[in-house]
Amino acid sequence: MSDQVPDEAERLLESEPLAGFLATSVEDKPHVAPLWYQYADGVIELTTTGRKLANIRENPRVSLAVQKADAGTPEWMVTLLGTAEIIDDTAEERRVRREINAKYGAEPDAYSENTLVKIDVGTASYTVY
Repeated sequence: MSDQVPDEAERLLESEPLAGFLATSVEDKPHVAPLWYQYADGVIELTTTGRKLANIRENPRVSLAVQKADAGTPEWMVTLLGTAEIIDDTAEERRVRREINAKYGAEPDAYSENTLVKIDVGTASYTVY
C-alpha cells in the first residue's frame, strides 16, 4: 500500500479495467485524454504517445482521474496528482504494455509504438457515492 493513496482508493483503482483520464499541461494549455493504465503501490503505469507524451516531456506534473458509473450515475471516483517519468527500458515497456493489454482485452503486442510512463502518486482523493 502507498502512504499517499488510501486503501479504499487503491482497491477501486485495481478493481476493474476502466479508462483513466490523464491531464497534462504545457504553457497553460491543458490537455485531457482517456487511456488504459495499471496501478500498484503508489505508481500508475501506462504507455502512450502523441500529445500526452510530448506534454509529459515538457512538464511531468500530471493528474489522472478514474470514475465508475452505471447508466450515467457515478458509483465512485479517484483523482491522483503526481509526477510522470518516461522510462526508456524496452523490456520494462514490453512487460507493462502486455499486462495492460491483457487487463483491457487487447492483443499482447498492440500499441507497441507507445512509450512507457510511470507516475509517482503524490496525492490522492476518492469518493464513493
